[in-house]
Amino acid sequence: MLKSVLIANRGEIACRIMRSAKAMGMRTIAVYSDADANALHVQEADEAWHIGPATATDSYLRGDKILAIATQTRADSIHPGYGFLSENADFVAACQAHNIVFIGPDVPAIEQMGSKSAAKIIMTEAGIPLVPGYHGANQEDEVLQREADQMGYPLLIKAVAGGGGKGMRVVNNSSEFLTHLAGARREGLASFGNSDVLIEKYLIAPRHVEIQVFCDRHSNGIYLGDRDCSAQRRHQKVIEEAPAPGLSDDLRQKMGTTAVEAAQAIQYVGAGTVEFLLDSDGCYYFMEMNTRLQVEHPVTEMVTGVDLVTWQLKVAAGEHLPLSQDQVCLYGHSFEARIYAEDPTQDFQPSTGRIVHLRTPTTDDSIRIDTGVGEGDEISPFYDPMIAKLIVWAPSRAQALAKLDLALQDYHLEGIHTNIDFLRRLATLDEFADAILHTGLIEQHQDYLMAPSLQDENIILAMAGFVFGQQAQNQYGELTGLRLNQLSLNYSWTLEVEYLNDTIVIPTNIEGELNTDYLILQHAGGQHKAGYCLNGDRLCLFTPQGKAVVTVKTPRIDDFVANNKSNTGGIKAPMNGSLIACFVTNGQQVLDGEALMVVEAMKMEHTITAPNAGLVGEIYFKVGDLVDADSQLLELINEDA
Repeated sequence: MLKSVLIANRGEIACRIMRSAKAMGMRTIAVYSDADANALHVQEADEAWHIGPATATDSYLRGDKILAIATQTRADSIHPGYGFLSENADFVAACQAHNIVFIGPDVPAIEQMGSKSAAKIIMTEAGIPLVPGYHGANQEDEVLQREADQMGYPLLIKAVAGGGGKGMRVVNNSSEFLTHLAGARREGLASFGNSDVLIEKYLIAPRHVEIQVFCDRHSNGIYLGDRDCSAQRRHQKVIEEAPAPGLSDDLRQKMGTTAVEAAQAIQYVGAGTVEFLLDSDGCYYFMEMNTRLQVEHPVTEMVTGVDLVTWQLKVAAGEHLPLSQDQVCLYGHSFEARIYAEDPTQDFQPSTGRIVHLRTPTTDDSIRIDTGVGEGDEISPFYDPMIAKLIVWAPSRAQALAKLDLALQDYHLEGIHTNIDFLRRLATLDEFADAILHTGLIEQHQDYLMAPSLQDENIILAMAGFVFGQQAQNQYGELTGLRLNQLSLNYSWTLEVEYLNDTIVIPTNIEGELNTDYLILQHAGGQHKAGYCLNGDRLCLFTPQGKAVVTVKTPRIDDFVANNKSNTGGIKAPMNGSLIACFVTNGQQVLDGEALMVVEAMKMEHTITAPNAGLVGEIYFKVGDLVDADSQLLELINEDA
């Protein structure tokens, strides 16, 4: 029996592992970087130790520091969570050398599945079906280009040590192959320390179906159902569900059996996931095996009643699997929505800043929230942008989907951009509701998914008038009317609504009720309820239709100056991050849309392009520098100047 565990991770997965470990009576030890000194996982651990600066390479990826702390605290096991060191064979070997139990598979299994190319060869020998592609060791650009041209387009470039959509590029024609190859290499090297890639035929509209497998050290192996993870953007899963809808009992059993065979082909131990691409003709192809716990593991827990982390800890201690295959039963349906700090309206760019307001749905046996942040916490640019997972369960898929929508409606977050409204749009998309699933679903329906929320403007303005009217009364006394561009006491306000630019006159005699988090409004013969948050001069309204924002500000002369057009423009950083590439020099002529720089934030690359043709002026940063959001990166002189 293990007595203590050091969690070599952060955020929601660290908190989730601690819950199971504490329930087993284990002592929990956290590690943290400079950026995470006040993080939730630090607060919830029995003890916590500092491991270095904010950057992951200097902290969470420092296996030597983590092992030193494990030795110092006499931890008898290390749980890696996912990401960071979870699939690092050298770290596993070092744990074994220090007589510390690694909660996961042995070195050979990680090495064999850690390289996508090696994994394909092993699976071929085991008779597991594969997508056609090039998995060779020759990584010269011209060789890869030739293989790609012979294979035909579209195709997929994938970092051999990749995961989570990092180091992955879809290539539609030969002329763009080398550009995408360079990008995939950079991301693979930055995220996994390996720039090698493989190439596969890109299936147009497959489903992404994965199988949860579990094996012990006594030659027992089972699968715990399946999950559909087809709802993806940039190859990153967004909403997952279990079980995968629409699979026949025969197909479900075949895929489960194949997954266990794949795991046993490498003598696997612990929790793992075998991922398949399922084509429309019912054929399925091995894609990869993740030798760790998956982000989406909660949906499997919800439909099986199994605590996968508890199983991990027991199997790592040498125990038998608690269930045999014929004892595994699935009940109902579960969805998981990943809540990200990102702005869907800006091509899902990561969003950083402080969470100033956070209200979540009430949790119970059918609604679960896995998170590592709370109100007042800072979202930094150093780590993955996922801030929480919202998981729901119900007896049927339709009921579970309805519950997911309502729970997302009750998830109120302000201070940073999030994808919550986008998730609600996806959850209510007809094709998604009808389980017409494939990996291109989001791209196919992006016009609908990215459209602004359909708010009732009159109700939004009435709510804004009510809140600001209450605020004005508190500041200035009783008012008979509030004209927000000509308030009494010579205080000048202008009301701006996201979808409305006109000056608005709003009465203050609207009836309603205002408490800490919600307002209830009587307006136009009806009663309307919304969550709200006042963040300085910004009012956020969380309505059943989505989030609406109203801003009040005092007009200043520099607002007009800033709006004057100039022949010289500053190219600004879209988010906090680091500059990893600069393609231009001072005095260089560039074309409209030409790539200028690449900023990396939250492990994703963002290429900054020229908004117009012009001449590059002063360049204010060099490669390797950290940049703040809205900081001027370079000067671009309009060619018409």
